[in-house]
Amino acid sequence: MTIHPSHRPVSALRERMIEDMRVRGFTEKTRSDYVRHVRSFAAFIGRSPDTATAEDLRRFQLHQTQTGVQPPSVNSAVSALRFFFTVTLDRPDLARRLTVVREPRRLPAVLSVEEVTLLLQASPGPKYKAALATAYGAGLRVSEVVALKVGDIDSERMLLRVEQGKGRKDRHAMLSPQRLELLRAWWREGRRLGVLLPRGWLFPGRNPVEPLSTRQLNRAVHAAAEVAGIKKRVSPHTLRHSFATHLLEQDTDIRVIQSLPREGGGAARPRQARHHGPLHPRRQHHDPQRDQSARPARAAARREAETRSLARRRCAARSWRSQTSSITMGPPGAEPMPGM
Repeated sequence: MTIHPSHRPVSALRERMIEDMRVRGFTEKTRSDYVRHVRSFAAFIGRSPDTATAEDLRRFQLHQTQTGVQPPSVNSAVSALRFFFTVTLDRPDLARRLTVVREPRRLPAVLSVEEVTLLLQASPGPKYKAALATAYGAGLRVSEVVALKVGDIDSERMLLRVEQGKGRKDRHAMLSPQRLELLRAWWREGRRLGVLLPRGWLFPGRNPVEPLSTRQLNRAVHAAAEVAGIKKRVSPHTLRHSFATHLLEQDTDIRVIQSLPREGGGAARPRQARHHGPLHPRRQHHDPQRDQSARPARAAARREAETRSLARRRCAARSWRSQTSSITMGPPGAEPMPGM
């Protein structure tokens, strides 16, 4: 009897590695990728990976280079093998033999406002048009767009709530009136088709219980770009780059653009410099009386800086909404959706 690969028993070594990743909070996709890379390494050396030597690692990386494996895949394999040897096997001496490949830095493709308009108009259906417009108008990643729920829309504060985005952080993204009207139009269409649940996914997949997949959204972008006659290499992330670039073209301060994803979440704090050892300035020149007298001035300066930062973000948000008002997405809706 043939045993299906997915039904084969998991080895104790692989199970231990999976447990180590679960303890550290790795996502399911990361766990799957790490296991796949270690399995590929084991297949290359032809025996269990816990018996590997430094020469095996050198030959494996040489094999990747000779077969044309791209730097992102090489570095992903390095991360997986480093975790396996350092954490699961407690052999950091082998992990130090792995070499990371420097990736070439290329400028991303950016669409003009006119090209964005053509792309959205060529979208295959109201759901994809609303999803792509949300990715562009709020500067969201594709994984953040497909994970949106109906209740994540705050029409009173004109914000989108992004739950557990990159780095597993919650944040707010701005929502323009044009995007809100488009989402309302998609809400009415989705309710008519019976695919939108009151508290379900904002962009459901073929099964309304599941969200739209990132692959489906990628295919929709490529199809829309072909229909619109756009020759550039376009992906959902291109809309995010275009969002930031168009703000820069309006002479918006780069620091304001970087803080826009934090809209509604407080002012961005600069990273504090770390000091170690006896040369720490406060340890070396500690004066309680001087610190006490300077505390009100520091607090006032901090409040003033936060006020200026919030004002810059609001100004940039108003400028962006005004700049994108020329992109008409659909007629205003009379039936509000829940939370909107």
